[in-house]
Amino acid sequence: MEEASHHLVADVMLGGVVLLGAALVAVLIFRRLGLGAVLGYLVAGIAIGPDGLALIDAPQTILAYSEIGIILLLFLVGLELSPGRLWLLRRDILLFGPLQVILCGLGMFAVVHFAMPSFSWQAALVLGLPLALSSTAQVLPLLQSRGRMKTDYGEKSFSILLFQDISIVPLLTIVAALSRAPAEEGAIEGWYLVLYAAVAIAGLVLAGRYLLSPLLRLVGKISERELFIVTGLFTVCVSAAVMQAIGVSPALGAFVAGVMLAESPYRHELEADIDPFRSILLGLFFLAVGMLLDVDVILSQPFFVAGLAVALVAVKTVVIFALGRFFGLQSKQSIIMAMLLSQGGEFAFVLFAAAQQALLIEPEAASLFGAVVTLSMATTPFLMIIAGKLAARKGREDVQLDDPELASQANVIIVGHGRFGQQVSQIMQAAGLSVTLIDINPQTIDRSGDFGFKVFYGDGTRVDLLKRAGGEDAQAIFFCIDDRYMTAESLMPVRQTFPRTKLFVRAFDRQQALLLMTDDGISIMREVFESSIRMSADALKYFGTEREAIHNIIEEFRRRDRDRLKAQFASGDMHAGTRHSFGGDDSDDFLIAQD
Repeated sequence: MEEASHHLVADVMLGGVVLLGAALVAVLIFRRLGLGAVLGYLVAGIAIGPDGLALIDAPQTILAYSEIGIILLLFLVGLELSPGRLWLLRRDILLFGPLQVILCGLGMFAVVHFAMPSFSWQAALVLGLPLALSSTAQVLPLLQSRGRMKTDYGEKSFSILLFQDISIVPLLTIVAALSRAPAEEGAIEGWYLVLYAAVAIAGLVLAGRYLLSPLLRLVGKISERELFIVTGLFTVCVSAAVMQAIGVSPALGAFVAGVMLAESPYRHELEADIDPFRSILLGLFFLAVGMLLDVDVILSQPFFVAGLAVALVAVKTVVIFALGRFFGLQSKQSIIMAMLLSQGGEFAFVLFAAAQQALLIEPEAASLFGAVVTLSMATTPFLMIIAGKLAARKGREDVQLDDPELASQANVIIVGHGRFGQQVSQIMQAAGLSVTLIDINPQTIDRSGDFGFKVFYGDGTRVDLLKRAGGEDAQAIFFCIDDRYMTAESLMPVRQTFPRTKLFVRAFDRQQALLLMTDDGISIMREVFESSIRMSADALKYFGTEREAIHNIIEEFRRRDRDRLKAQFASGDMHAGTRHSFGGDDSDDFLIAQD
């Protein structure tokens, strides 16, 4: 027994040396050639797999474990999307996503039916529809690494990918409905799977609100970082396992877990701790995909396989480009998004396996189209080089998006260069202070550039980006963005990372100001408060009120407003402190509450 255990450990260690060594060499070479890490992983997998040097003989096992990388990726993406932001993307998720899957799926159904007339229409359908899916594991890291997640085409790309993950449920339902195999006992069939998935997501959201949030607060009080990481990973595993148990993509469950934690003050720590594991496991995933590539299938009919891969990329590029234009993207953004999403996806392998088990396709067909998907993945780095050249071309609509790490060290960092941030930045510079400007909207950056202001691109609420911008040495950070969901809790990572830096925050209204007041270290300004006072003072002057009287009225109003804010904060009730208001009827109180 002990000897067998020793041999097992030795085999695992040797396999690890081979996998990581091959990945290290291949990625170094392909990065050096400017072709990206993914293509390096795929080539390395082919080289060490059964059809190459045969150094690894269990690619299916490695693929199963490495799929945890996709689960962690979707969890990290969920951490970036609060429920409010997800709601803003609802049109793209519920309209753009379905149109992309349906149109690309039907297009590939037609290609397969035409290229392989001997196949039944059922076989062509269960092969064509999965080809509509793109590679989440390939596309999202590209968007994140290039800082394009919150651009127009980045958000639409993400929305499509999210719907594709959800669409696994109806696609598996279609395969089950067409199945020629006897039904497995206890299996969830038909549209019940859709219902079960909806119930599971609702259950996870409720559990996150009423169980996870109190648990995180308890763990936070204990102040054990390891226990906090365990809690986060436990949440991911439970969410993924629930979805896996009902036959849905576990990555969707992990995404829901991420969204549940998106507004947690601990999300940045979770992101920093989990991201290295995600990167390694995704690398292993692409290694496994390369090892599973059936080279004999390609060698036996190379032109046919290559032609199908080209057809797949071409059909998806044309359809997604047309949809991008229809949904309001510029031509350049549409073509970049189309090329980014043109490859086949990892979940196609799952659907091909399901179709094979349903006796709809032969194993040879599954291998053939698995090779087509893998080859299409290999085209993405080359297409991204073309897309990068398109993006680099100077044109009327182009915007130069520079990372804040290129900025010189400044006294002040201003996040958001819209109508509010522009005034703040000019006053700071008038006082002789150096300023670094950050905004996430390319159009705002472009407009600011027209007037001679250098604005750097990025999400200024992220701790890592603020570090690159010199936040540790800045005297103050101004959050001038229109973010109604920003709270003292969401800013806690910034406060903890930059304890010597003063934070100034723009609040949308009184309610958001109360949420920010829980931290004494944050200076708050309601965005219309001072302008409404100034307008009132000008009106009183017009009415002939004496200057001193105007001053006294304004000061009395400010004092009463402060007293009412304190009463509302202490009680948690917006109706508290009514006695401090001028006027006695409810309508006046309501108007003041909305400033």
